[in-house]
Amino acid sequence: MSHYSGPLLTRSTAETLLAARDAGKSEWQGSLDLGRSHGEASLYTDAWQWEDQRYPYPHKLKDRTIYYWDGDEFAPVSRFSGSLIKLVPTEWGAPTFEIDGIKMLPTAKESPIEDARRKVALVEPRGKSLLDTCGGLGYFAACCLEAGVARIRSFEKNPDVLWLRTLNPWSPDPDAATSHGRLELTHADALQAIVAVENASVDAILHDPPRFGIAGDLYSQVFYDQLARVLRRGGRLFHYTGSPNKLTSDRDVPREVAKRLEKAGFKAQLALDGVLAIRR
Repeated sequence: MSHYSGPLLTRSTAETLLAARDAGKSEWQGSLDLGRSHGEASLYTDAWQWEDQRYPYPHKLKDRTIYYWDGDEFAPVSRFSGSLIKLVPTEWGAPTFEIDGIKMLPTAKESPIEDARRKVALVEPRGKSLLDTCGGLGYFAACCLEAGVARIRSFEKNPDVLWLRTLNPWSPDPDAATSHGRLELTHADALQAIVAVENASVDAILHDPPRFGIAGDLYSQVFYDQLARVLRRGGRLFHYTGSPNKLTSDRDVPREVAKRLEKAGFKAQLALDGVLAIRR
C-alpha cells in the first residue's frame, strides 16, 4: 500500500489553524505531519491551502484522534473490524496506536521512537540481518534503518495495523528511497511465517508481541525454539514483555520468558522492560 502524503490534523492543530484565520492572518505555520516537518498554509475565509490543494476548515474534532483527508472530509485514522483500532497522537509527535482502547506502545515518559531506539540498541543492528517478528507501526524497523542495519525482515499479522502505517509519517516506508531496499515488510503471522525462515539465517531478532493474554502462542516454548533455530550462534534477541504487575496478575511474565528462552538455547537476562537473550 502506498503511503499517504496529505495533511494530518489533531484537535490542537485544527484549533491553531482556526485561531489564525479568526485573527485575520493570511498564513499559518506549523506541522501537518505530526511533527515530522514544519511548513505553512495559506488561509482564506472558507478554506485553507496546503501544497496546492484547498481544504475546508475542520469542525468538532475529538481529542486523542488523528484525522486524514479521505477525499471528501477529514476522517479519523481508525477502523473497526472486530476490534476498534486507531492511531493516537502523543505529545512527542510520533503517535501510538490503540486496539479497543488498550495502548500498544509506552508513551508516558518519552517518545515511542526514543523507547524503540533504546531497545534496538541492545541488539546492535549495524551491518546485520535482522528479523522483526511483530512489526506494529514499524518503530523498531525505523530505528534499525537509522542505526545502519543491512537488512530487516518484518512481519505484521493485522491488516489494519498495516493500514495505520500507510497514514503514519513516522512509520518507515519499505519503498522509500531512504530505506534503500533494506526493509522487507510482509503481511503475515509470525507463528506461521517463521517456519519458512532458514536455519541460522539472521544475526539478531526483535520480538515485540501483544500482551500475553492476547497472544500467548508468541510466548510459547514452541515459538522460542523457532527463534533459536533461525538465529545464528552469538546472535542477540530482545523480547519486549512490558512490566505486568505480578501482585495483581499472579505471574512474573519476564522471568517466565527468560526461563523458556534459556530452555530454547539462549542465555537470557532481564533488560529494560523485557528480556535480552544471546544464542548459545
